[in-house]
Amino acid sequence: QLTLVESGGGLVQPGGSLRLSCTASGLTHDDYAIGWFRQAPGKEREAVSCIAGTDGTTSYLGSVKDRFTISRGAAKNTVHLQMNGLKPEDTGVYYCTAWREVFRLCVINAVPFDYALEGWGSGTQVTVSS
Repeated sequence: QLTLVESGGGLVQPGGSLRLSCTASGLTHDDYAIGWFRQAPGKEREAVSCIAGTDGTTSYLGSVKDRFTISRGAAKNTVHLQMNGLKPEDTGVYYCTAWREVFRLCVINAVPFDYALEGWGSGTQVTVSS
């Protein structure tokens, strides 16, 4: 059974930085992509970034590209999201999820994810405010 645990959220001023971490267990294949989604109050959950399990390819939502960096830790089942230059519009609950790339590639675009996702973490709150 897939289990995902997030950590690292908090309150930060605009322009500040946070590093989120996700640890996944129960990955039964090598082609799992791990991704970050976020949900702001009153808005739908949106995909932010992902990293492929097969070749380490990364992908980002346009509004976070050049500010956020996703990477794997020393253990392949740990993924970090370094968030720099945070803006108030980055506020939300950030969730970690995973899916097999044979069903959906690690690409942040308008193609739906829901059918491929195998689980969610409980989320970590990120608040960007002065």
